[in-house]
Amino acid sequence: MVPHLITALTGPINELEQRIIDSMPATERWFRLEWMEHTPPFYTSVDIRNAGFKLAPVDTNLFPGGWNHLTPEMLPLAVQAAMAAIEKICPEARNLLIVPENHTRNSFYLSNLAQLQRIFNMAGLHVRIGSISPDVKKPLVMDLPNGESITLEPLLRERGRIGLKNFDPCTILLNNDLSAGVPGILEDLHAQYLLPPLHAGWSVRRKSKHFRSYEEVTKRFGKVLGIDPWLINPLFGKCSDVDLTSSTGLEQLQTQVDTLLGKIRRKYKEYGINEKPFVVVKADNGTHGMGVMTVRDAKELAALQPQTLASMAVSKDGQTVHDALIQEGVLTQERVHEAVAEPVVYMVDRYVVGGFYRIHADRGSDENLNAPGAGFVPLAFHHSTQLPQPGARPGASAPNRFYMYGVVARLAMLAASYELEATDPNAEVYD
Repeated sequence: MVPHLITALTGPINELEQRIIDSMPATERWFRLEWMEHTPPFYTSVDIRNAGFKLAPVDTNLFPGGWNHLTPEMLPLAVQAAMAAIEKICPEARNLLIVPENHTRNSFYLSNLAQLQRIFNMAGLHVRIGSISPDVKKPLVMDLPNGESITLEPLLRERGRIGLKNFDPCTILLNNDLSAGVPGILEDLHAQYLLPPLHAGWSVRRKSKHFRSYEEVTKRFGKVLGIDPWLINPLFGKCSDVDLTSSTGLEQLQTQVDTLLGKIRRKYKEYGINEKPFVVVKADNGTHGMGVMTVRDAKELAALQPQTLASMAVSKDGQTVHDALIQEGVLTQERVHEAVAEPVVYMVDRYVVGGFYRIHADRGSDENLNAPGAGFVPLAFHHSTQLPQPGARPGASAPNRFYMYGVVARLAMLAASYELEATDPNAEVYD
C-alpha cells in the first residue's frame, strides 16, 4: 500500500516534483561530480517536511538509529551500499565492531542494532557489538520482541586498538552520537577506521553549521534546477550564550525569533501563502527530540513558565543548552492512517537505501513528531515500480515523490560532508 499523500494532486510541490523529475540526468550528474570532490558520511538519515508549497529537511542524523523500521525489501539495497562503502574504506575488512549507545534496555534500539548487524554481516563481515557502558561488564544476551537476540560485550582497549575478547576489528562503526562527549577509549586509535569520525559527534557538531552548509548546497543546486532555493531550504538563525534556566539571553532569543518570522512572512507574501508562519527553537547540538519548541510570536517566549524553560535548557544525556538554533517551521501536510506524518530517508555512503514515515496521532502539522507516542510506517513502493517514472503526472507516482525525497535527503547528506570537512581536526589548512 502506498501511503495517502494529501498533497498528491494539487499545489506547487507538484511543480517542484516535475522540475526534479525532468532534470534527473542533470541532477544525477551534479551529484556524481560532487561525490568526486567530497566524501559522503558513512551513513545518514534525514527528516523531511512536505508543506505542499515547500519541501525541506529539518534534521540530519549522522549516527542514525531506527534501521529496524526498514522493511526486508529494502535490505538488498542497504547491503549493496554497505559493500560499496566498506570496499572504499577497508577492502580487506573481515571484522566490524559496532559501538552502540548506552541505553541497553531499549528494545527498539536493540532491534536497530540487530538490523545493522544483519546488513553488515550480509555484506561479508563478521560483526559483533562492543559497549562502552559501565553496566556491561561481561557478555550480555538481550532478547528482542521478534524472538531474536543480540549479544553486547564489554569493549576492550589494548596497544592503541579497541575490540573484544578474541576479536580484533579493522573497522569500528559508531552508532553512538557522542552527546555526552568523546570517551577516552575511542581516542587516538592505531590503524583502525572509526566510522563516522569523532568530530561527527554532537560534542563537536552544531546544527547551525550544518544548515549553513545546506544553504550553500541549495544555492548551487537551485541554479541547476532553475528554482528559488527557499523551496527546499528552511531559513534559520542562531542564538548564542543562552541560559534558559536563568532567562539569560531570552531577549536576544526573542529578537532573533522576531527577525526570522519577518523573513518568513516576506517569503509567504511573495508566494501567496496564507499559512501563519512559525519557527522551531531547539538546541544547536543534538536534541534527540528533546527541548524542541514551536513559536509563532516572539512574545510567547516571555510568557513561558519556568518549568518549560528548564525543560528547554537540557538536551540528550543531560547536556546544558548554551546555543539555540532558530529554524523556519515547515508544516507537514502528509497523513498516514489519519496521523500527521513526515518522511525519514536512510542512506549508506551516497546511496538512498530506504526510509519510513514517522507519524504521530497526537501532534499537529506544525509540531515536532520525534516525541514519545510516535509510530513508523515504511515508505511503501510497488515492487515493480521502485524507479522514478518520467512522464507520469505530477503527484500521481509514489516512486516519483519518493525520488524527490531522496534528492532532498542527498542534498542534506552532501551538506553534512561539507560540514565534516570544515570541522576535521586532521585537515590540512592552507593560507
